[in-house]
Amino acid sequence: MTQKQRLKYSILIALSVLAIMLGLSWLQNAGMISQKMFQYIAIGVAVVVVVINGVMRRKVKP
Repeated sequence: MTQKQRLKYSILIALSVLAIMLGLSWLQNAGMISQKMFQYIAIGVAVVVVVINGVMRRKVKP
């Protein structure tokens, strides 16, 4: 994986996380999920993103 590919994937991941958080916020405001569920899902998404970022960092060739 090159730096350019990593940048593309990082932007894609950032946009995906933004969409997920906006969706969760909408679901919470609509009363479909509770505050606690929102927190658990948000923490889960953050952990997944950190793991993906770590894997991508190791795959970058100098």
